[in-house]
Amino acid sequence: MPSTPTHSRRRALAWGATALAAPGLALAQLGDKPLRIILPLSAGSGADGAIRAISTSLAKALGQPVVIENLPGAGGITGTTQLVRAPKDGSVIGVVSNNHVVNPSVYKNIPFDSIEDITPITIIGATPFVLVAHPGVPAKNVKELIALAKAKPGVLNYGSSGNGTILHLGAAMFVEQAQLDIKHIPYKGMGPLMNDILGGQVQLGVVAVAPAAAHIKAGTLRALGVSTAARVPSLPDVPTIAEQGLPRYELDGWIAAVAPAGIPKAEVARLHAGFKNALAMPEARDALIAQGYEIKLSAPEASTAFMRSELARMAQVVKNAHVTMD
Repeated sequence: MPSTPTHSRRRALAWGATALAAPGLALAQLGDKPLRIILPLSAGSGADGAIRAISTSLAKALGQPVVIENLPGAGGITGTTQLVRAPKDGSVIGVVSNNHVVNPSVYKNIPFDSIEDITPITIIGATPFVLVAHPGVPAKNVKELIALAKAKPGVLNYGSSGNGTILHLGAAMFVEQAQLDIKHIPYKGMGPLMNDILGGQVQLGVVAVAPAAAHIKAGTLRALGVSTAARVPSLPDVPTIAEQGLPRYELDGWIAAVAPAGIPKAEVARLHAGFKNALAMPEARDALIAQGYEIKLSAPEASTAFMRSELARMAQVVKNAHVTMD
């Protein structure tokens, strides 16, 4: 049946509002209903940059508009609460990060189950972290930092993007495994943390490699060790924390696409195929890598198993590091 002017205008407005489609993609190929992606993190965060970097390709792969909605708050709990209550028809998904499996161990009351109330679609990618110091700290590597901290217990401090965040746990893991006495100073986000490490108001921090790399190369930050099992290509001369005497240390910042629990299996398969096809496109792959991520595409079942294992691992990290909410 021919489209009415009102119907055509509605489709055009819905598509135009997202501004995410590849130029020239015919509207006739697209569904009327956009895919709504809830991001329980603030605009400008690493996960936000990553999903926006691949959104055009994702819209093309799925054949429908994509709308991204930031719903930050309470370490991701605010947005995820909306996600788990969303329609279970494949029209709403979310992109979550490590905090999704950390929160059950650091918050007393969460209005959902981090595993049972979601359906993982895929792990999208992961980004490495790096332990950095202000250049005024007289330590050039992890071994020197450990020696300095043990010689001056309680004198050094480290900042984080907030109490209970993955950057807090990254630093707390280091302090716990090295058995150090270093004070924690929580900030409200990555931006304020980076500004104060650069300014010398805080001495140490575990931060994402991508936003820190330029400062490291400029000498305004000193990289002491990367958090991953292998060295990072963008910082090839920086050894891992593990190879500097803490062999159990390994951490990265992953992001995953998830849907509400109860979504039909056909929709899970469709959405997974959408991400798979999008990340096969050079423009999406290159854009994600430019954001500092390594692509980690995984099947829904493997994604579920991974998130369960991370939930257990982070619970032990929180317990060992004695992390509590303020």
